[in-house]
Amino acid sequence: MSALAALAPPAAAVAVRALGATLRLTEAGVEGIEPLWAAGRPLIYAAWHARILMIPWLNARFERRRGGRHVCVLASRSRDGELVARWVRRFGMSVVRGSSSRGGAEALRALTSAVRGGQDVAVIPDGPRGPRERVQGGLVVLAAATGAPVVPLGFAAWPARRLASWDRFLVPLPFARAAVVFGKAATVSRGADRELARADLERALHEATESADRLVGR
Repeated sequence: MSALAALAPPAAAVAVRALGATLRLTEAGVEGIEPLWAAGRPLIYAAWHARILMIPWLNARFERRRGGRHVCVLASRSRDGELVARWVRRFGMSVVRGSSSRGGAEALRALTSAVRGGQDVAVIPDGPRGPRERVQGGLVVLAAATGAPVVPLGFAAWPARRLASWDRFLVPLPFARAAVVFGKAATVSRGADRELARADLERALHEATESADRLVGR
């Protein structure tokens, strides 16, 4: 890794923290999750790939209210994934390496072990390449294997830029209105119909994201 690439994660972390400090953030749905935080129950957070830029900053913001528990995230085994891993660690998050295309089974086992060990995890169910805003099966498998509640996490900001990427990645502008919405936690039983469970989680994540959009006037 070049010296320039090595500097990217710390520089990005500084930039995101600085941006976050300017946002006018509204929270919604927290009251439904706080009893789970208080009980120390491990949770699976799910957010769309396009909305992940500020997720590490939100993790740091809510860490004390969650009882100090760290959140484990999945990063691909690519060079870009290494940069992402170094970046999120600067916000107190731990990392499992793998993806649906490379090391997916090993990553799923590691995330399952993390949840069973009492750790929260965050999953991007339409990553790393899409289809955009469509839940893939790994989230359902993880939820069914662990019994941990899945918390749909919606984030929005306005004004913001949408990049010309496959997911139309969202970048809030400084001093934007922002919102984070914690959707209702849902569990997936081992015997559940996997496609129905997938569709239900996808719908819940859409609803949380759309609620966040409405809160910022989108």
